Amino acid sequence: MTDDLQGRQSKRKRLWLAVALAAVLLVLLIVPPLVSVSRYKSRIVQLISASLGRPVRLSSVEARLLPQPGFVLTDLTVEEDSAYGAEPLLHANSVTASIRLLPLWRGRLEIGSISVDEASLNLVRTEGGHWNLDSLFHTAATTVRGGSKSPPQLPYLEATNSRINVKSGVEKLPFSLVETDVSLRQENGGEWRIQLRGQPARTDLSLAQADTGVVRLDAYLQRAAHLREMPLRLDLEWKDAQLGQLTRLILGSDAGWRGDLNGELKMEGTAEAAHIATRLRAKGVHRAEFAPATPLDFDANCAFVYHFSSRAAENLLCDSPLGSGRIRFTGDWPDSEGLPRFSVALDRVPAQAGLDALRTVRGNLNPSLEAKGSISGTISYAATAPERFAEQYPTPIPSWLKKHPGKGPPAPANPLTGSFTVEGFQLSGASLTEPIRIPKVVFEPMPSPGPDADGIQSRQIATAVTFPAGGTAPLVIHTSLSLSGYLLTAHGQASIARARELARVAGLPDASALDAVAGDPISVDLTAAGPWRPAEKLPVNALPSAGPTAAPETPIAGAAPFADSLSGTVTLRNANWKADFLANHVEISQATLHLGGETRWDTVEFTYGPVKGIASLTLQPPCDAADACPPKFHIAFGALDSATLQSAVLGAQARSTLLASLLERLRPSSSPPWPRLEGTVTAESLLLGPVSLREVAATVRILNNGAEITALDAGLLGGQVHGTGAFQAVGTDRSKPSYVLEAQFDKLSTPAVGQLLGERWSSGGFDAHGKIDLAGFTEKELAASAKGNLHFEWRHGAVAGSVPAALGRFDRWTGDAKIADGALTLQKNLLRRSGRDAKIEAAITFGAPPKVAFAAPGEARAKR
Repeated sequence: MTDDLQGRQSKRKRLWLAVALAAVLLVLLIVPPLVSVSRYKSRIVQLISASLGRPVRLSSVEARLLPQPGFVLTDLTVEEDSAYGAEPLLHANSVTASIRLLPLWRGRLEIGSISVDEASLNLVRTEGGHWNLDSLFHTAATTVRGGSKSPPQLPYLEATNSRINVKSGVEKLPFSLVETDVSLRQENGGEWRIQLRGQPARTDLSLAQADTGVVRLDAYLQRAAHLREMPLRLDLEWKDAQLGQLTRLILGSDAGWRGDLNGELKMEGTAEAAHIATRLRAKGVHRAEFAPATPLDFDANCAFVYHFSSRAAENLLCDSPLGSGRIRFTGDWPDSEGLPRFSVALDRVPAQAGLDALRTVRGNLNPSLEAKGSISGTISYAATAPERFAEQYPTPIPSWLKKHPGKGPPAPANPLTGSFTVEGFQLSGASLTEPIRIPKVVFEPMPSPGPDADGIQSRQIATAVTFPAGGTAPLVIHTSLSLSGYLLTAHGQASIARARELARVAGLPDASALDAVAGDPISVDLTAAGPWRPAEKLPVNALPSAGPTAAPETPIAGAAPFADSLSGTVTLRNANWKADFLANHVEISQATLHLGGETRWDTVEFTYGPVKGIASLTLQPPCDAADACPPKFHIAFGALDSATLQSAVLGAQARSTLLASLLERLRPSSSPPWPRLEGTVTAESLLLGPVSLREVAATVRILNNGAEITALDAGLLGGQVHGTGAFQAVGTDRSKPSYVLEAQFDKLSTPAVGQLLGERWSSGGFDAHGKIDLAGFTEKELAASAKGNLHFEWRHGAVAGSVPAALGRFDRWTGDAKIADGALTLQKNLLRRSGRDAKIEAAITFGAPPKVAFAAPGEARAKR
């Protein structure tokens, strides 16, 4: 009985299901021919326009029954309110609008949902803070009172693979969301839910789209007359953003940061007063120029109340772990009429965390440096009314205000109070043989007597520490820190070894030059300043080195345009310096390095073996072409003997000649031992065997492949000599250097010249000029290889001794001589005596002493 009843019920269900399917088929077959799509086009436009509160245009409408009854709209455009501009609010090529079935059976057409794909939506914000979506929500939130009919319910809105543009008034901003999926629907109780997923982009830049991250939003809104009054709950997440592309997205240029960032934001309230909680997590934060040993990671949580209309924030609280300690930031940022107040509290933050943070902006810090100690304390900022000095008075400050300061605003108080204390600080590692230990360091706000030239109060904290550095007096370092940069001064003494270690710790580019220096402690009086993100390296070269000065680093686009500066003096006393290109040490009794506008070694009193002198060296600022800006030097000697100089340069065991060894050392190789220099050398006198030069002044250019004497002036044999010279390596093996010497001799004393040649010459003036090429190292090689020419002129002269009679006394003797095969041979010449011309044949063989040989002259009657 029971089985029969169940069987009959099952048959009835199948029957009713068959009837329903048949009814659906009848509807699908009968209804479409009866529906006039053109009849509903205007109705559809009216419905969408009434739902969105905007005029709507479309090109065509097609009916669709499956999978859900609706319409396919082509070329849909939702016009914008003229108050927000002329560009459409929304445009889509293809739109699907589904209809609600229940109102349809009642004879009323209502849009249930609108789905668009690859649409373009413009969000506009006016200067008054109103958004163009205000009217949309206002239309949706309107209720009818007094029994009137309610307006059409806002349909479910959905957009996929679309673009959202942002405008400020009529100006379209470069920011947008691409590949965006967004939905808007009304849930129970009149609550609205908005869901969004998109990728941030800029229209004016080419960005690595995958590195800008993905933005997800899930928001709930309650009914209100205006958008800013609607209660809302919002969850925003920004994931997998790369800092380099993120700064390009926000700032328009790469700020030079690298790392991965994830952000979360939760907001509850209204746009007028929203409670906001954020969380920022970053990993591997560092500068693009280098990869630090320990990249910076942080996880910061913040909460505050934000008023969008006045752009004010209150009850701000940010907290983040930092190493084994914590950092806490609190404050209020009122509207334009109020004064901000903030405080930063550190609770046992490791000093190592501060060092790691510094490494993120400075790549010249040694990765092996380690810091111990902890930082605790609180510093508060409370702006005061006098800080608005710049707004009340123009800059520069008027002269009448400088003369009558009482008429202006009172001197502002320091807006910073409190202190940070570093306990048990110790810095070790890198080149430090002994750690730097400072038991207690206190950073306090720097006193501010008043605003600076721009009317801005000082916002800096400063400290002073003293520690022994190997000198008779300790080293005192004053440090001042601000949000934009730093200022550091060092005064006192340090041993050269300790100074070398500290220079490496500070990352000075030429600290290795101190490796060649030893002696008494040095005295320093230095000031360093700069931004936290320098564009160039420190412009300092501590000592001349064998190689050219390193070129500055190339700044990243968008980086700070200012570089670090280092100024002051470093003084050496009783030191010695050994360079690879010199045979012996240079003993320095005193030398001062000046840093600032130029880098200059001045008044270097040195002793090089038995040779004493005073030198200076000026290092040129970096040039586009390194060869165009070599260092400039000047060396001044007293009385100088070439034999003494030879002993100094070659040492006690030297066997070869001075010139040969000097040229051997100057010979270029694959790694040039001499730096490129330009400068002058002067000497009161230079003794060259039997010849002495007086008041010597030479301009010298040392090159990688040799050297040049671009000018030489000196007194010689009662007259003057002016000359130039050069040498360079020759041959495939570069075994012998070659030289070119050219000189002009003016008004030489003939008795002195004759004495040099072992002859007795008298009266008259002797002038000459010539050029000679030589090659080799020894005197014998040089004499054998000498080739050149000499032209001379001798007026009203006389030669005594075993010489041709024509030389006894003459009016004028001119001629040319050839230098070759170890001798100087007189060639074409003319000697005039009492109206007669004669030719003289003679040769001078090089040697010590030289040998002069004359031949019998041939005479000719003078031409009338």
